[in-house]
Amino acid sequence: MQEVKTDLLIIGAGPGGLSAALYARRAGLDFEIVEKKMAGGQIINTASVENYPGFKDDISGYELAQNLLGHCKRFDIEVREYFAVNSIESVNTRKKDKSYHFKCPGDEKLIWTNSVIMATGASPDRLNVEGESGLIGKGISFCATCDGALYRDREVAVVGGGDTAIDEAIFLTKFAKKVYIIHRRNELRAVEILKDRVLKNKKIEFLWNSVVEKFIGKNKLEEILIRNKKENKTYKLKVDGVFEYIGWKPNSELVKDLVELDEKNFIITNFKMETSLPGIFAVGDVRNTPLRQVITAVADGAIAAIYVDRFLSA
Repeated sequence: MQEVKTDLLIIGAGPGGLSAALYARRAGLDFEIVEKKMAGGQIINTASVENYPGFKDDISGYELAQNLLGHCKRFDIEVREYFAVNSIESVNTRKKDKSYHFKCPGDEKLIWTNSVIMATGASPDRLNVEGESGLIGKGISFCATCDGALYRDREVAVVGGGDTAIDEAIFLTKFAKKVYIIHRRNELRAVEILKDRVLKNKKIEFLWNSVVEKFIGKNKLEEILIRNKKENKTYKLKVDGVFEYIGWKPNSELVKDLVELDEKNFIITNFKMETSLPGIFAVGDVRNTPLRQVITAVADGAIAAIYVDRFLSA
């Protein structure tokens, strides 16, 4: 297996990782940035971004990601896509007067690095109810941007009441003839501007105080079993598709035995993006941040790269 030695390994090429790469290049660091999927992160699945400073008009998440990648290419930053880091091992060996703190084997290469920035993001949570696992991709989806067009003139449901759920429900009305929003509470958690839009949309119907108890279908989703918590009654609803937006779980498995995590397994950092283990930093959705947005991930990446440089220079 080929071995690579570097000052910094950035794991994840979403907005946080790409921002870290730009600032690492400016600092003159020798680094590798790897991504086990497609560069761009979760944002590439977002239909419209309307709150990123500097863009007066809405921009698609995919387009914003391409802009970030284009900026990186301008500085000759190459993202190694579809490169999975299988583990991170903390070591304390010295070779030729240089200390390599972390051993990171991947599918094709073994990377020795003095520091790591975890920019691995988070993945959508699942409901974990009967019938769900067998119908993912057969009527159950986590991305309206990816799959919304498949439900033109059909009826679909969105599970959740936060910003993402409401934003994606509104997007789905471009295709579906009806969109149900299933929410376990009697009020939305989304920001006011989204609340106003969704409540005025005539294609959307709310199922308040409700939860999905079962997904039903053989080769594809046919209906869902819903329980109204307030009335304690269950009933079946025929829909062609369900989109789940109930939260996120951090992709922190690589460092779960190395750094301190919070009760939900998000990586705990300080304001420098440092974790409890010197040399490992975390940015974006994988860390215990109070706000998970593109703008905060980008800021995290810049901060982490600056403090990686200081760490390596100490």
